Amino acid sequence: MPNQPFMIYGAYGYTGQLIAREAVARGHRPLLAGRNEAKLSALARELGLPFVAVGLEERAELLRALSSVAAVCHAAGPFVHTSAPLVDACLATGAHYLDITGELPVFEAIFRRHAEAERRNVALIPGVGFDVVPSDCLAGFVALAVPDAHELELALAVRGGMSSGTAKASFEGLLRGNFARRDGELRAIPFGRGLREVQFSDTRRTVMPIPWGDLSTAFHTTRIPNITTSMAIPRVLALSLPLAAPFLPGALRLLSRPWPRRRILALLDGHVRGPDGRQRSEGRGYLWARASNRDGLAQEAWLETAEGYAFTAESAVQALEALERSPCVGALTPATAFGTDFVLRLRGSVRYEHLPPVPHGRLSSRAAVPS
Repeated sequence: MPNQPFMIYGAYGYTGQLIAREAVARGHRPLLAGRNEAKLSALARELGLPFVAVGLEERAELLRALSSVAAVCHAAGPFVHTSAPLVDACLATGAHYLDITGELPVFEAIFRRHAEAERRNVALIPGVGFDVVPSDCLAGFVALAVPDAHELELALAVRGGMSSGTAKASFEGLLRGNFARRDGELRAIPFGRGLREVQFSDTRRTVMPIPWGDLSTAFHTTRIPNITTSMAIPRVLALSLPLAAPFLPGALRLLSRPWPRRRILALLDGHVRGPDGRQRSEGRGYLWARASNRDGLAQEAWLETAEGYAFTAESAVQALEALERSPCVGALTPATAFGTDFVLRLRGSVRYEHLPPVPHGRLSSRAAVPS
């Protein structure tokens, strides 16, 4: 039997620490892991937990560490650089793999290993944090009401800051380009196009298509062939984007060159700290989903959640608990592994099938979301 129920890899990072503290608060004693022994030992002493310092390139040591746990929660991004060696090690040792990525290439790479994971009796469940648990569960929910849906639209609005890890992953995702899913395939689309208005549960916002992880997860959950994922943007950005759009491809090519890319990543790493405790307690997440078929039948739903990092800490630990209670195998989305109502187990999550009652002055308009 494993000595600890699970490992948290990258435990001393911003989100890793939140997950570790949430795990302890829920009565767990996870094994803390990562490459920086000084940071690990300080956190381990504070929380009274065991730790192991190991780099992902140290395969023999990594396999030895994973042999002592039933599962690992991977919290050290950007995951496009870190997920593959840990997935390999989990498949070799039989430890289940979960992570908190929102990076589209990571989902695509992991889902390609479904058959291998089934053969090895291992669960690979990427995205058990704010991106993509709420959106994946909401996508699955609306898809159930429209079984022959051919189009899925998802939109996200967040109130709160981001950690350096999220900022770096977002920047690198920006450099890879923008995408939508069309006829079941990922297709490149221009940045800055497709702006529209969406009515969220609290207010109306302008959203812009972005290469969100649900282009992969929602497709695997729902099998809907056409998916667009969008994020709310500030009004000033919405007004300036049509003018800036022609220059974006050239700017992104420039930023993707080695020196600018390294410099920006270093700046993000050194200066972005993540929301503080007050911001985590006061922040909120808002999501909207719409599934529709060719005959005009559609189902919308809205979701409100806790602030993204607070949500991720609880969601990751609850996902580990759910996997222990009801084991599953294969490369799975959160909704297929734990059900579309999994999000409702988390503090602060409320789902609406119709727009909720509106306090005076909360919305400027109750108009239907434009199709």
